Amino acid sequence: MPKKTLNAKSKTRAHRKAKAPSPTGARHSAGKPRVAPVALQFIPWHTIPLEDLNPLLQRQFVVGQNIMLARVLLKKGCIVPEHSHPNEQLTYIVEGALKFWIDGKQITVHAGEVLCIPSNMPHKAEALEDTVDLDIFDPPRADWINKTDQYLRNEK
Repeated sequence: MPKKTLNAKSKTRAHRKAKAPSPTGARHSAGKPRVAPVALQFIPWHTIPLEDLNPLLQRQFVVGQNIMLARVLLKKGCIVPEHSHPNEQLTYIVEGALKFWIDGKQITVHAGEVLCIPSNMPHKAEALEDTVDLDIFDPPRADWINKTDQYLRNEK
């Protein structure tokens, strides 16, 4: 009789069965506790009030369990002062253009382009024209959530 082989689903099921539950009853994967799933969210941008940070800068953001998406509106000439944060950042320019000073370089990011900023890397930006920018942060920016981001507030 031929040897019985497990397909991918069977292997996964067998692997799950082999894992022992923790004392609390939760299963663990690679030493990490299983986190309860986050509720599904559907959030149209127009339902989120625009936060006025200064006369040239507004934003909105949505926070998930481990990630944050921000929609940032910058008027031409807006300067985002040099700063750094422990969060990894992806910046996607929807409209307009931002000039960044980062890692000893000047990089201009135009509509349709993406910049990946590693955690703790100091950076500064200037809006070369009216700009709509989507920023993704991992983990979410606690200073934005708690409104302790003074470097963005009440400046030109």
